[in-house]
Amino acid sequence: MKHLLKLEDWSTEEITATLNLADQLKYEQKHGIEHKLLKGKTLGMIFEKSSTRTRVSFEVGMTQLGGYPLFLSSNDLQIGRGEPVEDTARVLSRFIDAIMIRTFAQSEVESLAEYGSIPIINGLTDYCHPCQVLADLMTIREFKGKLEGLKMCFIGDGNNMLNSLAVGAMRMGMSFSAACPEGYDPPEHILEFGKQFGDRFQIVRDPLEAAKGADVVYTDVWASMGQEQEKQEREAAFAGVYQVNDELMAVTNDECMVLHCLPAHRGEEITAEVFEAHANEIFEEAENRLHAQKAVLVECMLDKKNDAD
Repeated sequence: MKHLLKLEDWSTEEITATLNLADQLKYEQKHGIEHKLLKGKTLGMIFEKSSTRTRVSFEVGMTQLGGYPLFLSSNDLQIGRGEPVEDTARVLSRFIDAIMIRTFAQSEVESLAEYGSIPIINGLTDYCHPCQVLADLMTIREFKGKLEGLKMCFIGDGNNMLNSLAVGAMRMGMSFSAACPEGYDPPEHILEFGKQFGDRFQIVRDPLEAAKGADVVYTDVWASMGQEQEKQEREAAFAGVYQVNDELMAVTNDECMVLHCLPAHRGEEITAEVFEAHANEIFEEAENRLHAQKAVLVECMLDKKNDAD
């Protein structure tokens, strides 16, 4: 049984295999080749945080794989009325074949894996967003033809996106630099993780320093879901400096990509002009959520031993 709780748990080889499978599934989908690899399987999708891309991509992806997606909001479950997550894990393990959860606390995802007996997939927590980053890596490789040796730059908050991007980039042989305002650095263990890669990992204050020579520039909203009460404080810390704009793009490498996990707030973390100039990359990235997550579902849910038999 395999989980995707956070990207740190997966090796370079596992990430590469998933990206290769995602490419294959995308090709087959585009060419009308059915791949009912999860026929008869049921995926429970728990949403304590709402979503457009996560909900639609997992639901459509599971259907394309021949399985059944079951949408479960916190209002639909006893977990929303105080049932311990460990009890929910043990009950759902007897009904369905895997759980994808989009929630706040990373500990909730970890507890589902500890007490359940089925694969658990992290659709997003306040700590990390591994499924998004697999789609990001897929997109970069699609446009650039490789990952190793490229430089990724992140502009913004030391949030769940930065945490997973840093791990994904390091695992795949990329360099990673990020510019964050003071007080908005990533957590200490991500900084410690990065230190083992020497000068391939860098956290700075100056966005132009971070973006110099970048092959990929990435940004995210200043206030993520659940941080709405901090919006004014965050705007004061980020506005006028931590933005992907023409000035920042001028110091990157030629043919530099721009990615955004969406939704984007034009005029805040990214200008409308830069967003539209790179819209093809950004919306291919959004589409690749479907293909990358289908690969994750297969990697986690397919009983390869029995299938081979």
